[in-house]
Order: sequence, then C-alpha cells, then structure tokens
Amino acid sequence: MNTKQNNVRMIRDLSDAFGPPGFEEAVLGVIRRHGEGLGTFAEDPMRNLYLRRAENTGDRPVLMLDAHSDEVGFMIHSVNPDGTLRFVTLGGWSSAVLASTRVLVRNADGTLLPGIVTVRRAPSADPAKRKALPEIQEMAIDVGAVSRDEALGAFRIRIGEPAAPETSFHFDEAHGLMFGKAFDCRLGCAALIETLRRLQGCPLPFDVVGVFSAQEELGMRGCRVAVERVRPQIAFCFEGSPADDTAIRTWEAQTALRRGPMFRFLDQSVICSPRFQRYVLDLAEKTGIPAQGAVRENGGNDAAVINTACGGVPVVVAGIPVRYTHTGNGMACYDDFEATVRLAVETLKSLQPDDLTSL
Repeated sequence: MNTKQNNVRMIRDLSDAFGPPGFEEAVLGVIRRHGEGLGTFAEDPMRNLYLRRAENTGDRPVLMLDAHSDEVGFMIHSVNPDGTLRFVTLGGWSSAVLASTRVLVRNADGTLLPGIVTVRRAPSADPAKRKALPEIQEMAIDVGAVSRDEALGAFRIRIGEPAAPETSFHFDEAHGLMFGKAFDCRLGCAALIETLRRLQGCPLPFDVVGVFSAQEELGMRGCRVAVERVRPQIAFCFEGSPADDTAIRTWEAQTALRRGPMFRFLDQSVICSPRFQRYVLDLAEKTGIPAQGAVRENGGNDAAVINTACGGVPVVVAGIPVRYTHTGNGMACYDDFEATVRLAVETLKSLQPDDLTSL
C-alpha cells in the first residue's frame, strides 16, 4: 500500500470515528494506532493526547504541532413525552443544515443508536411561517421511540450523553476528492501524524511535541491545558478551515479547494505571528508548494490560545480547505492535504534555533 492509500485509510478512520467535544476516546484510539512507532504517547485528564517525537532529547527548545480531535456534535438535554430527544449543540451549527441530519446517539450501555434530527413545529396556515427556517430549539433527535418511557427503558437513553453526525467517508479517487464528516479537524490530525512520519530520523535542532487537543469546538478548552504542559517556543497548527470558494464572489475567495493550505493572517481570535506567517508563505513560494493566505472576518482556533501563552508564542495555522464544514457532510481535496504536509515538513526542516526567538 502506497503513501496516498495509507493516508486515505487514516483519514477515513479518523473521519468515521465518533468524537464530539469531551467524548474524543474513539478518535484517540485511531490516532494511537496510526501514530504507532513515531514516539511516545501520553494523555491528560482533559483527553488531550501528546505524541513526543522519538528523536526528542528533552533538553532543547520545543516546537508544538497542534490539531484538535473533537468534532461538532450534540448532548442530550432531556427526553420529550413523545420519545424524541431534546439536545443542545456542542460547537457551532446552523439550523439551515441541521434538519434531517442522520446522527448517532450514545446510550447508557455505550451503544451508538441511529437517529434523525427532526423539527418539532406545529403545522401553520401562514405560508411565511411554513417557509421560515426552524430554530435549533425547535428541533429534536428521533431514535424511533414512541414514548418517553420507551426511550428511557428500551432505548436506554439518558441525559448528558453525546451525539454526532452519522456519515461514512468516501474517496472519489478519479477526482481526488474526499467526502465525510469531522474534517474540522480530523484532516489536521492526519496531517500532524503524516508530518511526524516523514520526519522520522531527520535531525532537527529542537524537540517536537504533537498535541491532539480536546474540546476546541467549545472555546479551545483542551489547548489551554496542553500549551501550559508543553510550553513551546514556537507552534505550527493544523486545521480544517471553511472553504469560501462557493459562497462568495470569486475574486474575494481566499480559501479554495486545490490551492493548498490556507494561512490566516487574522480571524476573530488571533493575529497569527506576522513574521512567522511570511516565513512560511515565502517558503511555500520558494519550494513550489501551493498555499494561500486569508484575512478572515470570523472564526477562531487553538492558535489564539497558544499565541498568548507562556509569555507569547509565535504561531501559524495551516488550514486544509473544507467545503461545508460544521455540517454532517464535508468535502476536501487530497492534494490540499498533501501540500499541507509537505509545507509543514519543509518548515520544520528549515527552522533554525535562532528562528524560534526571532519570528
């Protein structure tokens, strides 16, 4: 099996894994399996997973690689009299894409039960009300129970349990397109693993710690703990970033498929370190690796936490473009994944000790 086939299999395993914020266990199992032999794994109480490169010495400056392991999902709030499940969202969802989404709900036995997001709205004679988008508060998850007693008894539903989209990964090899869920940020997790794999045996003047951070979708909670444990001098983050090439005017699009990773100068949470940002974009141009820059008017990510920790840490974010992120169905291009890994590898190979304090 070649490198591309191995990576597609890894991305499939990561995408299909169940892992909303706070419930990332299955994802971490996949990461451990695909990262075996790359270094030493450790885990903290937040369910952050650390992968310390085998070549680390423990007495050098630290470069942190980061990707978050969670996906947008749901938590069961209560059970309605008709057996449907009221839920709250874990991460950002739009009601425009949520109705009729297929989901998996974990029950008291740990079984993942299939369900469908439904709208609980009384019929209306008013055409405007019939056409209006439902609010998320009007929705529920239907697992097929016909009463509250059946949901609690036969289905073993209980409050506080997680749910996530039920979507199977598909690779369109002819066009290099990947379809699946949780590409934000399982594509980043795969890129982090593959970056460390390609750096095996490569001498670097610093230690490298990969962090698969938890609960990013709930305010970067896991990374707030991880960065204090790792205490890096510089950081390179991976993300699955929303592609805007089908949503706005063509000349304004800054995150497009088949143009390589997107490096944000700005979003609502962070100004990525300008000197480090230019360093990476200049390196991309020099090496012929496709990359794109973006000034984002919304969004946030772990870089914001890292950047202001430990007295200030230079940070950039390599965002693999994903169409329809924060839904149950995403689309991404394998070539963008490959370009992201190549540029991350070239960046780590090119950095010198002085760069860690001057960028």
